[in-house]
Amino acid sequence: MTLAVVHSRALDGLAAPEVTVEVHLANGLPAFTLVGLADTEVKEARERVRAALQNSGLAFPHNKRITVNLAPADLPKESGRFDLPIALGIVAAQGGLDLQRLARFEFAGELSLAGDLRPVRGALAMALALQTQATPARALVLPAANAEEAALVAGIEVHGARHLLELVQALRPDDPDNPMPRELLPRALPPGPGVPSAQPDLRDVKGQAGAKRALEIAAIGGHSLLMIGPPGTGKSMLAQRFAGLLPPLTPQEALESAAVLSVSGGFRAEHWQQRAMRSPHHGASAVALVGGGSPPRPGEISLAHHGVLFLDELPEFPRAALEALREPMETGRITISRAARQADFPARFQLIAAMNPCPCGHLGNPQRACRCSPDLVLRYQARISGPLLDRIDLQVEVPALPADALAAAPDGEPSAPIAQRVAAAQQRALARQGCRNAQLNGDALDMHCALDPAGAAFLRSVSTRLGWSARGFHRVLRMARSIADLAGRPAIETADLAEAVQYRRALSSG
Repeated sequence: MTLAVVHSRALDGLAAPEVTVEVHLANGLPAFTLVGLADTEVKEARERVRAALQNSGLAFPHNKRITVNLAPADLPKESGRFDLPIALGIVAAQGGLDLQRLARFEFAGELSLAGDLRPVRGALAMALALQTQATPARALVLPAANAEEAALVAGIEVHGARHLLELVQALRPDDPDNPMPRELLPRALPPGPGVPSAQPDLRDVKGQAGAKRALEIAAIGGHSLLMIGPPGTGKSMLAQRFAGLLPPLTPQEALESAAVLSVSGGFRAEHWQQRAMRSPHHGASAVALVGGGSPPRPGEISLAHHGVLFLDELPEFPRAALEALREPMETGRITISRAARQADFPARFQLIAAMNPCPCGHLGNPQRACRCSPDLVLRYQARISGPLLDRIDLQVEVPALPADALAAAPDGEPSAPIAQRVAAAQQRALARQGCRNAQLNGDALDMHCALDPAGAAFLRSVSTRLGWSARGFHRVLRMARSIADLAGRPAIETADLAEAVQYRRALSSG
């Protein structure tokens, strides 16, 4: 036998298209040629595979011309995930493996020079692609470090191996009954979240009742929130406790979130069904926030999919980075386009942001005088463009508290009862319309946010006086729907609208 075929998968965004690894041995000048639009990491597999085979006691055809083709040829391939299928293909082309058994599996894994299997990115994406395949599914063989991750996907068979020699021995033609190592049978998703992370409690924040109320409303409807106030008033503390108010992810949401983290190499099984909390530094570039590179990788907004993206010191972020958030905030997806390829990533994140009111930070602070001129304040606040500000639902002030009032303030309400109210209100919305209030659009918005004549007249009057855009008008409707859900009211009342209006007035956004 001089030709062997091994099945594997590449990564293309969140997709994992099938790749056929064809290995051909021929007489001629000794050479090891790898074709099929492989990047540098894949081409380096020649040296890793050669050393891994030799150090595992397996024959390497030194006197043959080895040609490895990664098909389809027009699909870019990256990373060391093809080390394992290439090595198995070389052994199979020498007649050392059972080709019929080999065809029933898909392989991915990076090889050490000693033949050990090292983990690769995107194991969960490969498992999901295998699950949705129309043809009869093959079993998936991965490094042991990736197998538990891939086995979260129900309906597929996953095997984990630690060394190349384990697989070669299991696939030898003279021992067809030898099982694959470390078989993980198909299993259902875990029934609940993994080991809870140590979430800070909202009880630690004294005072700031208005900001806490805004956090609760934002958690119910999935609304974005901007907190504005002097340094040290608790903006960051409030934001860090926001994730603790949100209910656990559903199994489908957990799979979607974990798939993005798997592609970036950041998935942790102990955080299963827990919402991601991403807090990039304000020096982050647009590529770091929305994704990019070659090959395209997910950015912070995708890593926060179904979770929270906290941007502290919002005006200090580069203008291009902030403007890149506008479309994903509306669509929940980001498409990264490059000359040779495109990649589509989900980005249904909840934005929580914080900022000072001026460069010195003390505008409106009764304890310290502001040193900034009116022009300087306007220039500072103008770093956040009107279109971006218009997309932020709640804009609340977090005022400075006098020291004596802060010392006398009782402990705040713990996160647990607030989270229970959030879960109950969110369940009302899901039972009524099938989505959170921030995602209401079109006919669903008109149906579930219908107003009585008094409420409609009030909202039209306020909208005209404040010069709101249509987007701002609809965002107030959605916030009012969340306020009504919190109170358990089936319909939006004028009081709900009046409260929602107050959350759009911290900065002028139109």
